[in-house]
Amino acid sequence: MKNLSTKYLKSDLQAGLVVFLVALPLCLGIALASGAPLFSGIISGVIGGIVVGLFSGSQLSVSGPAAGLTAIILAAIASLGSFETFLLAGVLAGVLQLILGYIKAGVVSNYLPSNVIEGMLAAIGIIIILTQLPHAIGYDVIHEGDYFHINKEGNYDMFPTIIDAINFMHPGAVIIVLASLAVIIAFEKVPFLLKIKAIPSALVAVLIGVLINEFFRMTGSSFLVGPSHLVSLPVPESMSAFLNQFSLPDFNQIANKEVWVVALTIAAVASIETLLSVEAADKLDPLRRYTNTNRELKAQGIGNILSCMIGGIPLTSVIVRSSANVNSGGKTKIAAISHGIFLLLAVLVIPMLLNRIPLASLAAVLIVIGFKLASPRIFVHMWKNSKKYQFIPFVATVIAIVFSDLLIGVGIGLMVSIYFILRGNLKLAYFFKQEDYSDDKTIHMELAQEVSFLNKAAIKQTFAHLPDNSKLVLDASHTIYIDHDVLLMINNFVKLAAPERNIEVKLTGFRKEYKIENTDVHVTSVLSNNEDKVSPKDVGSGMKVPSNTLNVKDLSSKK
Repeated sequence: MKNLSTKYLKSDLQAGLVVFLVALPLCLGIALASGAPLFSGIISGVIGGIVVGLFSGSQLSVSGPAAGLTAIILAAIASLGSFETFLLAGVLAGVLQLILGYIKAGVVSNYLPSNVIEGMLAAIGIIIILTQLPHAIGYDVIHEGDYFHINKEGNYDMFPTIIDAINFMHPGAVIIVLASLAVIIAFEKVPFLLKIKAIPSALVAVLIGVLINEFFRMTGSSFLVGPSHLVSLPVPESMSAFLNQFSLPDFNQIANKEVWVVALTIAAVASIETLLSVEAADKLDPLRRYTNTNRELKAQGIGNILSCMIGGIPLTSVIVRSSANVNSGGKTKIAAISHGIFLLLAVLVIPMLLNRIPLASLAAVLIVIGFKLASPRIFVHMWKNSKKYQFIPFVATVIAIVFSDLLIGVGIGLMVSIYFILRGNLKLAYFFKQEDYSDDKTIHMELAQEVSFLNKAAIKQTFAHLPDNSKLVLDASHTIYIDHDVLLMINNFVKLAAPERNIEVKLTGFRKEYKIENTDVHVTSVLSNNEDKVSPKDVGSGMKVPSNTLNVKDLSSKK
């Protein structure tokens, strides 16, 4: 909570409003698909925004109910016999996530190569577009809570649904989605509208959709979009009815073995999806900040404990909301927190007004977000700037996720990526250099002969622990190969992260093909094995060379 910043307050609040509009139908749809009360999805969204937002170390990740858990929740509620028993499993899952955070299990995310993360983002963009097309034309057989494109019977029905949607499209919904898309595109292309930063284009698009549908209503037009095509937020008739929407876990089932099995399943899947989403959010971050994933697991644990204690379904960090946050100009966690506050106020103050929002308008907002994630330019960029061992895992990840699900797809992409990396770098080793320095706080870091994406975690940790206002000399004189992931991370650090922390970086020895400009510096120092952890205290006070340190000469003599 100490790193809350109001530096970007205006843009964060605007982004929070857009994320709120995106999250509202998602919370309801995911709860419906999970076989849980609709209000439980709202609870999860509010807790994910406010509570997880406060405790999270991520500046851009947004948490809430996740489509990836719907199949698990649906089966668990049925097998456990009651929603209250399931809530107990959710609380225990949160406790397990806390434990995972404290034993530093979040480190796994550092070993995800960037081509797999890029592929995941592109696949999510494609899936967003595919799942929103039926809503865009008023055919609401599916809803936001469906597990991507697989229905409750487990059948792959996305493309058949899209074909049916075209045959049964609603003309009013088509008019609304076209008008909403026109507004969003105009805000990004028309010079006059580009200058208007105070009002989010997504909000204007939604308001236009509401006004068009109200015009249809007042004129008695057959184009009127009915209740089945609108947001459907529960509207309690009294305060007691509102309070009755909350539920408590059944702690009498604490000894039930099946409850613990469900808890372990939720904790594992929710933690993996969170780590994937956080890594993806860091990838989208224009300021290239790094998230403490162990802290994120703790925040998710706290969020799940509190959500399930009062009747909400389990939550995770969610890519769709996180990408909506980035694309809407969010810069700090205030955007995620404000989206949770907006959700809470909407439920308390204006539920009937929100129920006038056409799903077609929200579909327009999501389709634009999906297109940005899966833009053809991304595929062209990956093809032109990556070798085959980068592009093939990228495409494999995209195809696998679109035709299976998130976890299976990422697993397939990771296996393909590891195959190509190990094939060319089976005998590689990585060393980074630590050197004592005096009052000028100069830190020398030397890369080994060959550096693969498996070394990304150590370099990333070193960058994260560098003291502010210091000097770094990064030497690649002895390298013959540096993985694309590592080059990208170094480039982002030099151009974005280092200036933000007033770190002066001098580069030497980088080859022309690395596309990183050198500065005229010569380095002579020592190498140490990267298994030695570097703490902020070590870096800030002068790093000591460990006992297993080898001189460059020693290394050369052993070749």
